[in-house]
Amino acid sequence: MLQPLSTAKASAPSIPVLVAISTLSPLSMNIYLPSLSGMMQAFGATAAEVQLTMSLPFVAIALAQLVLGPLSDRYGRRPVVLIGMAVYTLGSVLCLLAPTVELLIAARIVQAVGGSAGLTLARAIVRDLYDRDRAASMIGYVTMGMTVGPTFGPAIGGFLDASYGWRGGFWLMLILGASVLAASFLTLHETNKVRAHGTAGVQGLVRNYRSLIREPVFWAFALTACFTSSVYFAYLGGTPFIAAGQLGMRPEEMGFYFMFVGLGYFVGNGISGRVASRVGLVPMVVTGTVFPTLAIACLVIGTMVMGIRSELMLFLPMVLVGLGNGLCLPSAMSGAVSVRPDLAGSASGLIGSLQVGMGAVSSTLVAWLLSDTMFPQDSWPMVLVMGIYIVLTWCGILGIFTSGRQAEA
Repeated sequence: MLQPLSTAKASAPSIPVLVAISTLSPLSMNIYLPSLSGMMQAFGATAAEVQLTMSLPFVAIALAQLVLGPLSDRYGRRPVVLIGMAVYTLGSVLCLLAPTVELLIAARIVQAVGGSAGLTLARAIVRDLYDRDRAASMIGYVTMGMTVGPTFGPAIGGFLDASYGWRGGFWLMLILGASVLAASFLTLHETNKVRAHGTAGVQGLVRNYRSLIREPVFWAFALTACFTSSVYFAYLGGTPFIAAGQLGMRPEEMGFYFMFVGLGYFVGNGISGRVASRVGLVPMVVTGTVFPTLAIACLVIGTMVMGIRSELMLFLPMVLVGLGNGLCLPSAMSGAVSVRPDLAGSASGLIGSLQVGMGAVSSTLVAWLLSDTMFPQDSWPMVLVMGIYIVLTWCGILGIFTSGRQAEA
């Protein structure tokens, strides 16, 4: 069995710690969703104002990852993670104390910036410790743990809101943030043994990214990961409109079915954790892309050709999308962060930023196409956008084969 790199054996952090630091951010974006209406009443705010507590933190996460990754390449993973967890905990306190919706939005941005440190650096830490194929397996395990929070977060948030009001979810975020900060301080040792050198500050950051973006292999793996995850984001942007408009589903029913989509992703990551190091990156990426391709084919045949309108027809194919993402993403990310081990943090940050940005574009596009002014409650715009992204994913895979042959030459 492949072992951690010898330079880092003694300081390898436990998988639960890596799961914990990477779970805070996605959990925080899901657990408070049932409290949105309560926040509107508490602050006398509009739906658009409360929605900014979600959309602006997404922007903050995308931008923060571009900075935190290179900082960890230069100064080490441990200090960046510890500062990030401290900022996240501070942001949670500010959320609880916010007297207005404007200050709550600001506090959520602070919280998002801090939480993005763990989201970004868990992948880089894994790459510090393991070779490329073994890193894919370990990223699969880490991501498998990450899916638990977002999958069950809304249900937990709903219980806390019913018991303690809209602040219930933020109290849990504070407790988790402080606990993860303490665990990281005690157990997370430095893993970055190959520091990036050169000019500090903005010039150094630009230089790191300039070196990275010149690597065709990085772009092949990175864009494959971004395109396949955008298939899922496009689905998220359209399903609530279709489920409510066509099928008349209630929010709690949608939450129930969404849970199974998350479980598909959980299973896919678990399989990646067990077999990726033996099978290899490229076969895992290809296999993972087959499943969402089949899902889109099922949607085309079922909803657009046969005209079937049912909960299972809408949600069951998406289990395949989640499963495929769980198989593909760990290997694609491992391939991207392995191109330049000295810039693993920068690579992880850039991938994360691209994923969030591209995902936001795809979900927003589908939501706009399904709006009352365009094609209300019709499923074909969602299926079309998903189809475009799956074609781009296969183009990315072709790029992996092409760039790999060029690198060997």
